[in-house]
Amino acid sequence: MKKTLILIAAVFTAALTYAQSEIQTVFNSSRVTAYGALTNKFTSIRGDFANMTGMYGGVFINRKVMLGVGGFATTNRISVPTEFSEFPGNSLSYGYVQTGFMTEYVVRSNKAVHLVLSMFAGAGFSYQYEHWTNPDYDWLEIEGIYDQRWSFVMEPGAQVEINLLRWMRFSPGISYRSVHNSNGRGLSDKNLSDWSYNVTLKFGKF
Repeated sequence: MKKTLILIAAVFTAALTYAQSEIQTVFNSSRVTAYGALTNKFTSIRGDFANMTGMYGGVFINRKVMLGVGGFATTNRISVPTEFSEFPGNSLSYGYVQTGFMTEYVVRSNKAVHLVLSMFAGAGFSYQYEHWTNPDYDWLEIEGIYDQRWSFVMEPGAQVEINLLRWMRFSPGISYRSVHNSNGRGLSDKNLSDWSYNVTLKFGKF
């Protein structure tokens, strides 16, 4: 009898332990971390080379989805044709900025090399200004910006991501910037929309 009771108790304990380990709930807890990224885009505006630098980052959920924000801006001189210049006598450059929501979907994040799909959606801002590379640029004077125009931007993309360290990743990739409702002087939607070739470093807890 004593052996039977011991056996029943052992079976009951094992069953209880198994049941506890297999409990299913409606709301599963998620693993939430975060990371940030520094990126550089090689693209074009009005057919001229444009270099864009930027940053983005956000929360990383279950090693799959990053939800965050980002901003990107041109850095080099992009000459404004005389017929579109706000000041035809001055040598002006086009400038372009975009800022908004950034989402990434990471496929098999723990693998050393894996795929990342991304989507940017937000506002674009184009303008004309005097670039510092102009020979007659006055460093002591605050330069203004002209012909400021807003637009809507969507930029889907893909990256091949390489896990360099546990906290750092290298992600070369490609994306397509689709600009809508732009009406800057000499800057149609087609002038601002183009492919980008991107180089990105990511830092955080992955």
